[in-house]
Amino acid sequence: MRLEIGGYIEFPHYTGSVFHNNAIALNCARNCLVYVIEAKNVKKIAIPKFLCGSVERICRENNVEVSYYSIGMDFLPQNMEIQSDVWLYLVNYYGQVNNERILQIKNKKKNLIVDNVEAFFQLPVEGVDTIYTCRKYFGVPDGGFLYTDSFIKRLLEEDRSAERMTHLLGRFENTASAFYSVYKENESIFKTLPLRKMSKLTEDIMRSYDYDKIKKIREENYNYLNEKLLRYNKLTLNIPQGAFMYPLYIDNGSEVRKKLQKKNIYIPTLWPDVFNICNEIELEYDMAKNILPLPCDQRYDVETMKYLALEVERCLN
Repeated sequence: MRLEIGGYIEFPHYTGSVFHNNAIALNCARNCLVYVIEAKNVKKIAIPKFLCGSVERICRENNVEVSYYSIGMDFLPQNMEIQSDVWLYLVNYYGQVNNERILQIKNKKKNLIVDNVEAFFQLPVEGVDTIYTCRKYFGVPDGGFLYTDSFIKRLLEEDRSAERMTHLLGRFENTASAFYSVYKENESIFKTLPLRKMSKLTEDIMRSYDYDKIKKIREENYNYLNEKLLRYNKLTLNIPQGAFMYPLYIDNGSEVRKKLQKKNIYIPTLWPDVFNICNEIELEYDMAKNILPLPCDQRYDVETMKYLALEVERCLN
């Protein structure tokens, strides 16, 4: 590209850290898994039933044989008797699986991939292939980080993200509901997004954040929700680093979710594909239906958490 001088001023260039400085920066978390499959020549993998369908789809598209395992109330695998040639895909749900536990699993299961999509601030266990996402934590259109000790041989093209910014810029000046359809369109792109390096735009935005401040805010908000709602929660929770969301597991979660939506409080169903994989008597089905992932991110302060907790309690009583 020829050097340009003058003209209109573009988006600012930031010089801060991306937090995961030592990781491979790719265009999305799904393609971090694609990278591991190619680099490690993965042929068989065991994934949890409690998961979105994209992981299974990626595996099958890359000719990886998929099997399923169940999890317990502690979010950990219930059956570790997996053959040596099968990779274990371990999901760190809501940051509830600490590195000590991951290391214990690694000592039992050499072929391990850890999904830290919901644990951005939890650094990886050395020697464990670990995947992170950007857009679940920050206002970016894409991006993922991968820690691995193996590398693919081909050169990767750099992705471009400018056309995926519409829903983010739209919500900045309007409401989430006004640009929700655009957001969903952007999400659908990831189903066919080829493996590429992280775009310059996404990497630049990731260099703009005060990660210490964001981590602190998330932890303070999470702690407040836990103090107020712990007595309703069927889960016994650890306090994660830079929490993703607060998982409130109740018997009538799906009903409360609808009530909250009428109050403009939007609580997602994170893994709707579980309803097709599991039957109604399985724990994963009930968890997908009745866990309310309450937002506690850096957009909000404790006053907002007070309001959120109060509205949740009103819906419960």
